[in-house]
Amino acid sequence: MRLRALLETDALGLRLLGGEDELDRTVRGVMTTDLRDPSRYLSGGELVLTGLAWRRDSDDSEPFVRILASAGVAGLAAGEAELGAIPDDLVQACLRHRLPLFAVHESVAFATITEHVVRQVSGERAGDLAAVVDRHRRLMTSGPAGGGPEVVLDLLGSDLDLRAWVLSPTGRRVAGSGTPLPPEIGAALAGEHLAATRSGRRGPHRAVVRGLTYSLFPIRNTGRGAAPAARDVRESVLSDWLLAVEADAGDWPAARLDLLQGVTQLIAVERDRRDAARTVRRRLAQEVLELVQTGAAPAEIAARLRVAAPVLLPGLGTAPHWQVVVARVEWGEGGTGAPGIEAGPVAQSLLEEILVDPATAGPDSADRIAVAHTGDEAIALVPLPAVPDADEDGAAEDGEAGPAADGAVAGLHADALLSAVRGPLSAGLADDGRLTLGVSAAVHSAEGLRGALEEARHARRVAAARPGRVCAAGHHELASHVLLLPFVPDDVRRAFTARLLDPLRDYDRRHRAELIPTLEAFLDCDGSWTRCAGRLHLHVNTLRYRVGRIEQLTGRDLSRLEDKLDFFLALRMS
Repeated sequence: MRLRALLETDALGLRLLGGEDELDRTVRGVMTTDLRDPSRYLSGGELVLTGLAWRRDSDDSEPFVRILASAGVAGLAAGEAELGAIPDDLVQACLRHRLPLFAVHESVAFATITEHVVRQVSGERAGDLAAVVDRHRRLMTSGPAGGGPEVVLDLLGSDLDLRAWVLSPTGRRVAGSGTPLPPEIGAALAGEHLAATRSGRRGPHRAVVRGLTYSLFPIRNTGRGAAPAARDVRESVLSDWLLAVEADAGDWPAARLDLLQGVTQLIAVERDRRDAARTVRRRLAQEVLELVQTGAAPAEIAARLRVAAPVLLPGLGTAPHWQVVVARVEWGEGGTGAPGIEAGPVAQSLLEEILVDPATAGPDSADRIAVAHTGDEAIALVPLPAVPDADEDGAAEDGEAGPAADGAVAGLHADALLSAVRGPLSAGLADDGRLTLGVSAAVHSAEGLRGALEEARHARRVAAARPGRVCAAGHHELASHVLLLPFVPDDVRRAFTARLLDPLRDYDRRHRAELIPTLEAFLDCDGSWTRCAGRLHLHVNTLRYRVGRIEQLTGRDLSRLEDKLDFFLALRMS
């Protein structure tokens, strides 16, 4: 807005005392001060309001006005309440520095002027930004020339003082401006958004995290065929992005809300473009999956993998190792499914998001992930380059990737994949959804892919036997007692553990003898009296007394392997 517009606003009652030739200056903000030197708080273009408390004598006006003029302020408005009239030395100083000077009548509050200026400036900025948003929407509809969502988010920050981020359904930062959003806050905001969406509430949603208020705007993915209103919310809740704005949109005018809706539509165009770019990778994964499942010759599968490797790992000189991840999303009690919902595409989109490496998250983070779907399953083919500094026997440090002929690989770990996303996804799955995930060992040839696929599917079934909305299992669990325990009927589990452990629990309750912790430590130390006594900070004789009490109460002998194994399983099932 212009200074002239302020002078022409009767409600403000401003009188011009000098600077008539400068009334076309643009006002970009307002600042109230009575500091003798307010330069550190000025950025240019402000209308400065002052009650003249800084003025002690006539010599003070010249340096004060010189500071304002050097900072590039638009004008100065001085209140008459303190001195009754504006001093002539201030008027003359403003004339010398060509700084427009207004007198503010004592009946007009500075708050009134501030509110008027802020309202006018914000409205003009919003209008300008809306035009920019519309221009970028047109550009991005026909290609990436608009510069991506970061451009508009930067404008939200610079023109409307709004900090904003685009987040995935797991809380991963897709785009943002200004200060990065901590991952834990992103996950919390995503969880709030998913829970609100599942409850049927319309956006924007309000969330308070660590004392700060955020407004969450859904970003609808428009490239899936059906109109959003016609789709079950469960089809999109685990894949749609959101726009998180650090502000409370509850009292925003309709024009600003419309502007933010325009921003979400613009970002949705970018989301559709990125999804289209995944088509090649999805097709590669689908082709490899079909070859593996139909029993194609290893040479044919290997040829397809050689085509896939450069696409998924650009610049890789040799074919990588591969790992298979299988995911399934189920809706309804007992995993019976929900009529009309295609679970395969939902799981595919979600698995693509889960497999994005947070350490390298960015616009192209998902370009190395190939996920196909068949039926209700999503199946990911994950390339793993060899690690040059593996230990001598070729085993990876994390134990997730098995040895290979040409070195070890750093593989995916089932629990690590879900550790950061379990909270948000549980909110999105609500009371009627489940996500289960299985991870295979790494293989280094086409011959191993069929076994890896079956291994991942078997691991997923182990995960499905566990309680919880979001569960995962890895290949290492398939060669362990852990594989068997989930399939033991609940009544058998309860009877088995009660027969062995209830006498010890009752004794501990009455005597505080800590027999259960002692039993756990004794088994964990492989029956070594010395190591177990050291771990529990007990004398060996005290330990022998406790073990003897355990044997007496249960009728078992902890020197026998069979009885040790029974206790071990009972503790695992309890």
